[in-house]
Amino acid sequence: MNRILKHIPEARGEEMIFLERLTEQCDEQQMHDFAMLYRSRRKDPQLVLILSVVGLVAIPGIQRFVLGQILMGVLYLFTAGFCLIGSIIDIVNASDMAFEYNCGVAYEIIEHV
Repeated sequence: MNRILKHIPEARGEEMIFLERLTEQCDEQQMHDFAMLYRSRRKDPQLVLILSVVGLVAIPGIQRFVLGQILMGVLYLFTAGFCLIGSIIDIVNASDMAFEYNCGVAYEIIEHV
């Protein structure tokens, strides 16, 4: 855990455990390279929550666009966030959505490091 905290101090809980398991075979240079790329592409769960709230009151689907889910973002935009129900669900699941996105990013990066 100290290794993850040293390189990716903003990781918490489930994300930290996931990253520790994913990078256990990496040497120090690989870990450094991974951390640099991961930190630049990672989405903060608080940002996703804030964007979900903005999506509820102003621009439906903005959180989906930021997470790379373009088709869902367009669908939310044209249906007012599935009549606000989808936007409310996204507020509740914001941390899970960020974790899922970050896991995908981590898998992509670890393949190339």
